[in-house]
Amino acid sequence: METESEPYVRLATLRQLHQVMADMNTARSLADTLQTVADGVVNGLGYELACVNLVRPDGDLVVAAFAGNPAAEALITGRVGSRDSWERRLTMGEHWGDLVFIPHTEGWILDDDDVPQWYTDGPAPRFEDEWHPSDRLFAPMYTPASPGGTCGELIGVLSVDRPRNGRRPGAWGREALQMYAFQAAIAISNARLRANMQRALVRLEREQQALRASEESFRQAFEYAPSGMAIAEMGGDQHGRILRTNDALCRLLGRPASAMRRYSFSDLVHPEDIGTLLRTSAEGGRAELRLGRRDGTYVWVSLRNSVVADAADGPRFLLTHVEDIEDRKRREQQLAHRASHDSLTGLPNSAELRTRLSSRLCTRPAHPGALESLDAASFGHPAYDANGHGFDFRPGGVEVYDGFDHHVHTTAPDSERDDGTKGLAVLFCDLDGFKSINDRFGHNAGDAVLIEVARRLSRAVRDGDTVARLGGDEFVILADGLGRADAADLAVRLRNEIIQPIRAEGRAVRVGASFGIGWAHCGMTADEVLKSADERMYVEKRSRPKQHRRAG
Repeated sequence: METESEPYVRLATLRQLHQVMADMNTARSLADTLQTVADGVVNGLGYELACVNLVRPDGDLVVAAFAGNPAAEALITGRVGSRDSWERRLTMGEHWGDLVFIPHTEGWILDDDDVPQWYTDGPAPRFEDEWHPSDRLFAPMYTPASPGGTCGELIGVLSVDRPRNGRRPGAWGREALQMYAFQAAIAISNARLRANMQRALVRLEREQQALRASEESFRQAFEYAPSGMAIAEMGGDQHGRILRTNDALCRLLGRPASAMRRYSFSDLVHPEDIGTLLRTSAEGGRAELRLGRRDGTYVWVSLRNSVVADAADGPRFLLTHVEDIEDRKRREQQLAHRASHDSLTGLPNSAELRTRLSSRLCTRPAHPGALESLDAASFGHPAYDANGHGFDFRPGGVEVYDGFDHHVHTTAPDSERDDGTKGLAVLFCDLDGFKSINDRFGHNAGDAVLIEVARRLSRAVRDGDTVARLGGDEFVILADGLGRADAADLAVRLRNEIIQPIRAEGRAVRVGASFGIGWAHCGMTADEVLKSADERMYVEKRSRPKQHRRAG
């Protein structure tokens, strides 16, 4: 490197400096760029040793490249110095523009910090500007300044040692090193950018490969799934319209894929299940409902919706999984029927009877008359309207409604006058002479009698009435909308049906029947209603001579 005392710089020196800068900007990778930067200091700037300290993501600096001494390179390459130690060094010594020079007279205080460094031996300086082996010269490398003039970010520090001419660099040498550090920072930034772009491209390619593999996996899983699958539009005017189906769903519903695309699930669902479908498809979810087949029948399915996006911020779709649960539903219905119906006659059993009866009754009896007046003393106490609806008026104007707000009260006809009131009649039936059939002909004959009586009672009542077997030879009929005369006529008609001869075990037998008529009304429990009808039945049974209690 030429000294400042020379009147000119040799053309060979400029060519050499130009070449190392060109090499620095044509390196292929970040590692190559860093090593080229270090080599350029030795080959183009006239120093025997050069080190590139690169700022890591955590802020500390690592020795990333070394040139000029293989032994020293092996000793410190890869070692790390803390950012605090480097900040201390860059604020000490003499500042030659952006360069930092720490003479040997001050450098001794840095011997104990954690910055990786090498040591060279040599005699003490003989003249003022002679280079001492313990002199230190640093060239910080910053990213290019922003358009507003803000200083760039520190990306590394060049450390140089032992100028070949043995002297501290003069004005030209300092300018050249500072310019070289500036170009090196640009080259390193560009190399990092290329490396980041290459990593991004590799990552993008991997993601695209993974996406293609995922799409293929989804396609195969969708097409060859053993249960039904569909993709439907979500939102807009075409919400729920089927876009794509697999073979399993087409087979389940007996419809070709081309025909399925003309429908939405709301077109296929059973009318009674449309509300369930709408609640399920609004935000995704699961429901059990019935879908229509091509032949007009319906099949029970478990329908599970998932909301999926086609791409980031792209359109959303409903991915619908449709599983055939017809067999399970049939078994559930059979189990539910067995739990609520008598195994012998197939009639509703005692528990189902009480459930149906309780569903018509509330705990508050109907009170005719106008709404009770309210005053300050009534706050906190319930009042009733003409239909017996309960309202609880609390201070602050808050109304609390009870559970029977919309309940239509069940009332009984007047026992003394025929005012045309219709009510829920409860007919308690007990068979007369049934025990003797069991004793004489056996339980098989008795079972045959019970089955036939159940059939006759069911045939004689209206649609909507309930015929239940309470247990043994006791039956109960619930018939709504009857007056007292109507209920009495029904009891006579049912008795006439029962007393007809019954074929049991190859012989004709006959039983009689006693009926008690009770009336259900709100304020009573189901057991109270049944007990009332039972008591009336026994009154009716005892009122007839014993010989007339059975038909023969």
